[in-house]
Amino acid sequence: MTDAQAPELTGTNPLAPTPEGARTAADVVTPELVAQLTKGVAGSGRTANHTPFTGEKLADLPESTPEDVAGAFERARAAQAVWAQVPVRQRAAVLLRFHDLVLERQAEVLDLIQLETGKARLHAHEEVQAVAVAARHYGRKAPAYLRPKRHTGAVPTLTKVTELRHPRGVVGQIAPWNYPLELSVGDALPAFVAGNAVVMKPDTETCLTALWARDLLVEAGLPAEVFQVVLGDGPVVGPEVVKHADYVSFTGSTRTGREVAQGAAARLVGVSLELGGKNAMLVLEDADIEKAAAGAVRACFSSAGQLCISIERLYVHESVADAFLERFAARTRAMRLGTSLSYGADMGSLVGERQLETVKAHVADAVERGAKLVTGGVARPDIGPYFYEPTILDGVVAPMTVCTEETFGPVVSVYRFTTEDEAVEQANSTPYGLNSSVWTKNARRGHEVAARMRTGTVNINEGYAPAYGSAQSPMGGMKDSGLGRRHGSEGILKYTEAQTVAHQRLLPMAPSLGMDDEKYAAFMSRSLRLMKAFRFR
Repeated sequence: MTDAQAPELTGTNPLAPTPEGARTAADVVTPELVAQLTKGVAGSGRTANHTPFTGEKLADLPESTPEDVAGAFERARAAQAVWAQVPVRQRAAVLLRFHDLVLERQAEVLDLIQLETGKARLHAHEEVQAVAVAARHYGRKAPAYLRPKRHTGAVPTLTKVTELRHPRGVVGQIAPWNYPLELSVGDALPAFVAGNAVVMKPDTETCLTALWARDLLVEAGLPAEVFQVVLGDGPVVGPEVVKHADYVSFTGSTRTGREVAQGAAARLVGVSLELGGKNAMLVLEDADIEKAAAGAVRACFSSAGQLCISIERLYVHESVADAFLERFAARTRAMRLGTSLSYGADMGSLVGERQLETVKAHVADAVERGAKLVTGGVARPDIGPYFYEPTILDGVVAPMTVCTEETFGPVVSVYRFTTEDEAVEQANSTPYGLNSSVWTKNARRGHEVAARMRTGTVNINEGYAPAYGSAQSPMGGMKDSGLGRRHGSEGILKYTEAQTVAHQRLLPMAPSLGMDDEKYAAFMSRSLRLMKAFRFR
């Protein structure tokens, strides 16, 4: 289906660009700002990034070579040895100061996020919220997560056991383009407070946001050498980061994640991976249809659908499907697309040509194979080169590409179901398992269905924000959606090595007090029975 063949949109507020903001890219990304942010970034070559709003160049940037990456790790390793000796409460205080600075100066980074990703300002603000929450959480809870812990020893009273947590050293972080603040510095914060240094490779197209965050962390008190940034082409620089790191943190596609995991495994270093998703939303027959329709707009089209945990599959009970689809489509048609560096647009741009072509291909394949285009399905070059209308497809079936492959764009497919078992089975039928959503007025039923979903997070009566924003709880994927978790205790302890120190007192763990081997074995057998009887753990 070509753009010219797409149906004309109707509605009280049809899709249209919002008014231009007063600030331009040149006003925000000045040569002085670029020089400040790239200070200390090693690179003998030159590269550049661009804004999706117009396709124009934003900044000239240094490009790192393999030798530059090795040098960054060398500097980080030297700085980490000193940083690890700083008391954890002082390290945590850096995060709390960073929290305040981010909120005070959010207008600066919102402009950068929008210009680099093309997203609407409200969606950019989600990143500010997420980073502030992570900084506050680990700024408050890190001392408790990292403090030495006492455990019951092999022989109560005779064996004193302490669990210590040591930083891994230098964490290599490979961050994606779609959430350049949250998925860069948001993941680095627990690594820093745990006593590590970080060498980060952000996506070049969105690196100014990550560099801004680095600048602010240094202002908050983080030693500059502890946080190194390298820039360059992913297939060149990424493997070099994996090659030198003591632990690897990666967010991106499942295909690249497998390569990262193989590189880390070859060196026997740990790795955490947040990968792709084909996330499902279930609208049960007792759901509030109006709220579910509004929630689906947020769940499917935030950041133009370029969010690992956004919804791409909608399963709606057949008794409410038509009513839901009518309301959902009306809300979708009323969305405003725009490039303004201010609040007001409901959705921004795709990030670039490759993403736009993927979205076009998935929609065209579905329509050619018989799917119904409910709304959208149209590129909007009149707004910007990579804009695409939020799109709803009905009647999607295998082997349509959009049925199983991650689109990572503003496209959602609607499926009808008859029974709850059918909905859960279909939602769980993909290789992915990152996020899901359940809508019902019955809280108990919602929790029962949630427990059956094979996804790392499940949201009841919302799309993704409640689970992701609950920073004390783990967040990550099952199946092909990744390994490890961010947030909570797992999100910081993964950046540490556990060490058990056992202090044996008074008597050895061996025959003593005149016992021979046989008597010692009998004594220990009696002791084990007593420890079970007295419920020792």
